[in-house]
Amino acid sequence: MSSALEVAGLTDTGQVREHNEDAIHTDGELGLLVVADGMGGYKAGEIASAIAVENIRRMMEEGLPRLERNHTDPDSGFTLASMLLHEAVVEANAAIFRAASEDTRYQGMGTTLVACLYHGDRLSIAHVGDSRMYRLRGGEMQLLTSDHSLLQELVDRGFYTSEEAEKSLNRNIVTRAMGVEEEVEVDLQEESVAPGDILLLCSDGLNDMLDEQTIRLTLNKFGDNLGDTATELVQAANQAGGRDNISVVLGRISDSPGDRQRWLDRFVDFFS
Repeated sequence: MSSALEVAGLTDTGQVREHNEDAIHTDGELGLLVVADGMGGYKAGEIASAIAVENIRRMMEEGLPRLERNHTDPDSGFTLASMLLHEAVVEANAAIFRAASEDTRYQGMGTTLVACLYHGDRLSIAHVGDSRMYRLRGGEMQLLTSDHSLLQELVDRGFYTSEEAEKSLNRNIVTRAMGVEEEVEVDLQEESVAPGDILLLCSDGLNDMLDEQTIRLTLNKFGDNLGDTATELVQAANQAGGRDNISVVLGRISDSPGDRQRWLDRFVDFFS
């Protein structure tokens, strides 16, 4: 089966950290992209991020073929695909929390997460923490998520401007993360897609090192080859200091939404 979503991904330890606590997943055929940025004690962060990614991957692979096509949840107004993604993130949170409760080495571990699913004529985006998702369209880049961080709350309340926030020392204090508590609030949204859109999901190891203008210019310059783009972004973040793990996941909408829907229908029929 051919995919309507071209994908690439790269994760790197960076220049300062001893090991990589990020985890990523790309599946162009399913239309699923995931970035998780783990945190916790000794190697616990990489456990949390791995649990998150694996649980979401499994639930989406198992659940998507069983969905009623083109149906919308009457209570939320979201598509059933979006609701499945939300459920997968909630279940992943519970799995991390259970693992931390059962092993004292992992107590307090958690992870931020951003995941998106391309289906039909739209994107479903699930988001917890300060990992981000951008969309490049017509050469212009837009941030689609809003950080769950102390700094973003201060910006929202007018204590900082966006420019001042970029220089703040408090930018990595998150107010929401997966696995820290038994339940988690997940931001869920749906966005439009257009042929040629480039999607960027990243951990804060990228956007802490590179400003949005640099990221946009890199996407525009190397975007014809997503693998090269991912490499260039990671290298630039390392050259800027690489103070954290760096994860980059890219996707490009390569055909019309109608073509994607017809492919998704064939995918569901295959497993029916």
